Amino acid sequence: MAANTLTLFRFGSLIDKASVEVEGRATRFHFVDVGERLVALELAVEPGPGERLIVRVRYRDGASPAYATFALVSHPTLVDTLVEVMRRPRTPEVLEAKLAQYEANGPAMLVLSGQLDREGVQATEFQAVISSTNKSGLTSGMGMGYRAPRWMVVAVPINNLPGQKPWAPGSARLFSAEGTPLRVRLVQLQEKSQLQPGESGLVVVQADAPMSGKAPFRLELLDTEGGRLLSIHNVAL
Repeated sequence: MAANTLTLFRFGSLIDKASVEVEGRATRFHFVDVGERLVALELAVEPGPGERLIVRVRYRDGASPAYATFALVSHPTLVDTLVEVMRRPRTPEVLEAKLAQYEANGPAMLVLSGQLDREGVQATEFQAVISSTNKSGLTSGMGMGYRAPRWMVVAVPINNLPGQKPWAPGSARLFSAEGTPLRVRLVQLQEKSQLQPGESGLVVVQADAPMSGKAPFRLELLDTEGGRLLSIHNVAL
């Protein structure tokens, strides 16, 4: 992807327009338009070196695979303006093979990539603290923080209160106790494309581990429309 250049995703199957998730939709894009088989994106600010912006699309028919997920990245000399997306149905045999491959190689890939070393991962449970002035229509509870030498992950349950509009995370910001921002790599809602009124779901945020920065951290979640901001304090990592 490149700034000020339109990229079109054309799907071979009908997509669920309401389910489309675009990371940084409110802050990183000039233009986002979703049709029955098309998703058009124009970046205002392209991803930095090593940064990925996640786009997740759910198919309308419910067949497997139910979702298509893309990572938008930048390249100094290349840009894609048309991406043809064709879905190959997964048979039970293929699904079983993929599961077996994941179980066999998933943790090993963390070691091979350098994401997991002899220092291991430190896991810390925390109670999310929400400001009394919160007007987002969202609440949270007990979360988990995972920290390794090169990365950190926050897993926090989010409850979309009854009477609110459907909600999905669009972007996230993470700050140390000193107010230093961390580089966020991924924000994603587990299993669901969005939370309906009264529904709860787990939101996972991955960030680079800072060279310095003390707990507790503060996590800010902004919805895909850019109007509902939830600020979570007391995040332990």
